[in-house]
Amino acid sequence: MVDDDLELERDIGEATIVYDEPDDGTVRKTVPNEHVAYFQDHWIIKTDEDDEGYDIVRRIPSKRVHYVERSVEEFEEEVQTMIDQVQSFASELRTKIPVGGGRDEDEDGRPIEVGVRDETDDE
Repeated sequence: MVDDDLELERDIGEATIVYDEPDDGTVRKTVPNEHVAYFQDHWIIKTDEDDEGYDIVRRIPSKRVHYVERSVEEFEEEVQTMIDQVQSFASELRTKIPVGGGRDEDEDGRPIEVGVRDETDDE
């Protein structure tokens, strides 16, 4: 079992998301970094937990979000984390969805490498 006190000592930073809510207008919400994520064109934030300890999350369409601001120790570390998450997600998809087609059965199924370009590559 993980000691909850150790989790409190680790500084994971915070994220502030500013978005439009139909009933409340513009909302500004600050949560720990680990409670906000972007997936399938939506920002997802943990808002609470239910009586059984399950997370309650709100999915906010990206078109309603003005911005998300995060505090991070190092920007490069944050970018590498995002790259690792994308590669992990792609790897998981490859195991669930056959990639390619018309391959011989004896061909080895090597992973597909996805290159990530940095904006300076275009210059």
